[in-house]
Amino acid sequence: MKRSLGIDTGLAILLEKAPAEELDYGFVMHCLQEYQNPRVKLHHLLKIEALIRVKKGIYIFGKRFAREPYSSEVLANMIYGPSYVSLEWACQHYRLIPERVTTVTSITTQRSRRYQTPLGLFTYDHLPLSVYPAGVTMMTVSHGRHALIATKEKALIDLLVVRRGRFSSMKHFRETVFEDLRIEEEDIKSLDRELLQEICRARQCSAIPFGAASKCIILYT
Repeated sequence: MKRSLGIDTGLAILLEKAPAEELDYGFVMHCLQEYQNPRVKLHHLLKIEALIRVKKGIYIFGKRFAREPYSSEVLANMIYGPSYVSLEWACQHYRLIPERVTTVTSITTQRSRRYQTPLGLFTYDHLPLSVYPAGVTMMTVSHGRHALIATKEKALIDLLVVRRGRFSSMKHFRETVFEDLRIEEEDIKSLDRELLQEICRARQCSAIPFGAASKCIILYT
């Protein structure tokens, strides 16, 4: 077992082998397999705050030992899945909405869930599998790490569908987008029309009324 002066040896192993700040239980157990009882060692690392448990089976390095900032997007994918980051968090990422968002919001094909963690709140809203893939991309978020996140087109449509529902008219749509959400008109006009149409076609196969939001945006671009 590798020794490191001035630092817990188990932590030293993890810091050496971990490719990123976000760790899962299987990886931690593999790294600590030389210990007689790896689970006891993990408990010790949590007790001394060398590791922080985000959720059962998911960890990050404690503040004193972090090598770089953790990725909220990567953690969101890990905490509950299948899922992709979308809604307010993704719209903030693309600077579509002006508000500062603190809850990491995602879409899942599973049941809607909420996880209150030491890092903040992670929420997951359900949408059916038929509408899930269109407009989802694997994005490099930091230091070569990747996370599934909605494109800005998908994030905006998800936001309108999940949070706002149907629109009774184009006037209602404009009031919601430009007055309520305070999205700039040029940002709407810059959206990829072909991708919007692809997302709209996928949602026409669903029993849930997604079409109104998609079609209103397409008409406006």
